[in-house]
Amino acid sequence: MLHIVNKSPFQSTSLQTCLRLAKPGSAVLLIEDGVYGATVGTSVETMVRQAASGIKFYALQPDVDARGATGKVMDGITLVDYSGFVDLTLEYSTSHSWL
Repeated sequence: MLHIVNKSPFQSTSLQTCLRLAKPGSAVLLIEDGVYGATVGTSVETMVRQAASGIKFYALQPDVDARGATGKVMDGITLVDYSGFVDLTLEYSTSHSWL
């Protein structure tokens, strides 16, 4: 399953809830303010790194750039463009948006 998170982990519990329910082998795509969950030096970094042992993480590059987080993305998180976003929706037969 592809989990899509668009809320900042500092203003919403969407990312925490998503990671609690996501099963190994699934993927999380961080978009919009959700990309803050992909940055180093934050209070959610450890949680994301631990989850990354069984879940693939992606962040939407244009949203990372728009929020000035370029160069602050954790190792192991794959940056994708809009075409990559579409590819992920095709790769995973189901998706869930955490709003």
